Amino acid sequence: MGSQSYLRALIICLIALIGSTQAQLQLGFYAKSCPKAEQIVLKYVFEHIPNVPSMAAALIRMHFHDCFVRGCDASVLLNSTKTNQAEKDSIPNLTLRGFDVIDNIKSLIEAECPGVVSCADILALTARDSVHAIGGPYWNVPTGRRDGIISKTADVFLSLPAPFHNLTTLITLFANVGLDVNDLVLLSGAHTIGIAHCSTIANRLYNFTGKGDQDPDLDSEYAKNLKTLKCKSITDQTTLIEMDPGSRNTFDLGYYNQVVKRRGLFQSDAALLKSSITRSIIASQLKSTQGFFVEFAKSMEKMGRINVLTGIQGEIRKHCALVN
Repeated sequence: MGSQSYLRALIICLIALIGSTQAQLQLGFYAKSCPKAEQIVLKYVFEHIPNVPSMAAALIRMHFHDCFVRGCDASVLLNSTKTNQAEKDSIPNLTLRGFDVIDNIKSLIEAECPGVVSCADILALTARDSVHAIGGPYWNVPTGRRDGIISKTADVFLSLPAPFHNLTTLITLFANVGLDVNDLVLLSGAHTIGIAHCSTIANRLYNFTGKGDQDPDLDSEYAKNLKTLKCKSITDQTTLIEMDPGSRNTFDLGYYNQVVKRRGLFQSDAALLKSSITRSIIASQLKSTQGFFVEFAKSMEKMGRINVLTGIQGEIRKHCALVN
């Protein structure tokens, strides 16, 4: 009987442990533990982002880069150490901006309720509120994420979609994190407020196949203008280009209009025209800005759930750049 009682108790403990680590995200997770948390994020964002609308693009990009590598666990915020090169210092992440925004909000929330709100949740909320602050869509952000304690440069190259990826690779990388082709097209729509460095399209303009040629999938007139007015040499590493020229600070359908004209900057943008399925999804979005906002919101909420840590997994960092 004694051994049976012990076994029963052990099973109950294991069930409780599994339940705690598989806890679900939920809207208003901090309603009791830190009721002002989301209000603090919102207030800071609406006080600062409208003055620097380009930061909205930077923050949603950071959220994307975080979620695709090890899940939405704020691993992208961690600094490298003497013994570990972190995600932040991988080549694709060297142009990430907005770390100071997250740090400032974290400090405000820590002053209100120390050790309660994760950096992962702060990043997810800040990305949403920043896009909404410039007139973009609003989406639900269930909270309860916990912060990861692992961040490795190598993981970025394995998991993060890149500007030079073709459609097959993009679909595979999205599927690896539970997202589908529809999500691929919808989330690409965030490029409507994006900017890029000339270095990301240099090969498309000047050396696509290694023979000094231009990518035939890029509209020739647009390519000519880029080479004349923006990216004047293959070695330009600093000049910035708008991904949606003329309305880079407005979250609208401009990006999709550019793509269908073969004026998407990246190969990954041009890739969206390579399939009748992706072309159909783009055509559907172009019917209505409001319809695009609704669908984009669904995909963003879905992305925000990628491989999250909950319950007793991970930790709640005191400083977003450092493991406790």
